[in-house]
Amino acid sequence: MYLPDRRIALVFRVLSIAVIVWGVGRVSGVWDGRPNAVQFLYFTVLSNLLCLGWFAALAVRTIRDLRAGGPRGWSAPSPRFAAAVMFVITVTMLIYLVVLVPETFTQGNDYVPFTLTDNLVHIITPCLTIADWLLFVPKGWVRPLDPVLWALIPYAYLAFAFVYGAAGGVFGGGTRYPYPFMDLDRNGLVGVVLWIVGLTIALEIVAYAYFAIDRLLGAAARRWGIPREPVMPQRVIP
Repeated sequence: MYLPDRRIALVFRVLSIAVIVWGVGRVSGVWDGRPNAVQFLYFTVLSNLLCLGWFAALAVRTIRDLRAGGPRGWSAPSPRFAAAVMFVITVTMLIYLVVLVPETFTQGNDYVPFTLTDNLVHIITPCLTIADWLLFVPKGWVRPLDPVLWALIPYAYLAFAFVYGAAGGVFGGGTRYPYPFMDLDRNGLVGVVLWIVGLTIALEIVAYAYFAIDRLLGAAARRWGIPREPVMPQRVIP
């Protein structure tokens, strides 16, 4: 089930691109004229850049389909990949809300959460990505194993971050770890493993909730006769 109007989808996607660029520019210091390359080592910014690239691909595809097939129908290079991107940016949002914000309060440091910049990259971009999937991407494409495959993306980041830190690389504040739950010095190996296992289980529950929603909305679309394939005009050969 989806909203089969490419014009609305295009407007939403172009506006989403502008918002994501705004957020990434703010968090990286680009708009202040003081760019901080370290920010691009964080999963938050990398996942926002993934969303930016995905929305750009969606906008290009939507423009192409509008010209070729008119306003009716959907436009997405891959409904399965759309769900994967949605999961990755959901990880960003949930880690921020469930782990990082409470950590800030318990640490009592000078960091203030829920600023405009934080909201843009941790909450607004995820909400835009989820909304695009709900509104403009056809359902029923996600496969049962996909939620497990989605987890490979954040796991690839974990591998990068640990290797980077072990090789002498530093993140913000000179720390070797980008996020508190990854801090081996503070949590110990067992503590870090428990954090990662616990987060994996929680996020996989969310991933399979997305899978269930995809199946339910896909079944509803079939009952309502909403096409699963993109609607394109038939070529008439004279």
